Amino acid sequence: MLRVLMFLVPLALSIYAFIDCISTKDEDIRHMPKPLWAILVLLFPLVGSISWLIAGKKRHPAGGAAGSPWGRGGGRQQWVAPDDNPEFLKSLDDDKDKDDRPGDGERGGAG
Repeated sequence: MLRVLMFLVPLALSIYAFIDCISTKDEDIRHMPKPLWAILVLLFPLVGSISWLIAGKKRHPAGGAAGSPWGRGGGRQQWVAPDDNPEFLKSLDDDKDKDDRPGDGERGGAG
C-alpha cells in the first residue's frame, strides 16, 4: 500500500500542478512564461510541481481576490450567505405569512 501511495501522491500532485498551470491566466504567472512552467512540471514532476505551487502563481489573500464579488474590496457587491441576507430572510417571512393564512385548507386528522 505504501508503495502505491509513493507513486500516486507525486502523480496526483503533478497532474494538479499541470492543470493549474495551464488554466492560470498569463497575468497571474510569476518568474517564467506559462509554457516553460508547464514543461518544468512535466519533465520534473515532483520538483516542478512543488516549484509551481510555491513560486509560479500569484496568490490572492485568504479573503478572496480584490476584484471578485466574494473579495473584500474592488467596490463590488459582496456575496452574502442566505442566512445573513436580509432580503432572503424577509422572503421567508412573507412565505410563512402566506402559509399561516386561515382558509388555506389545513389538513386535519379526519377527512
